[in-house]
Amino acid sequence: MAARKPVLHPAPARPELERLIEAARMIELSDELLQAQRISFAYGNAPACADRITKESVMNASRHNRLIRKAS
Repeated sequence: MAARKPVLHPAPARPELERLIEAARMIELSDELLQAQRISFAYGNAPACADRITKESVMNASRHNRLIRKAS
């Protein structure tokens, strides 16, 4: 196994990235947008050789399999 380099210094400052991350934290997603993102994620992570998995089949599965959102 190859030797790994230890981290010797902190990550460089990236103010633009930090600004974008902070802006993203302030956005509240609608249920419809969150559902669309779940479908896109599931479809995008399906194996390339899975011919029977279509965007429509993922949409149908998402209607039947619900995630329970915990109250904060």
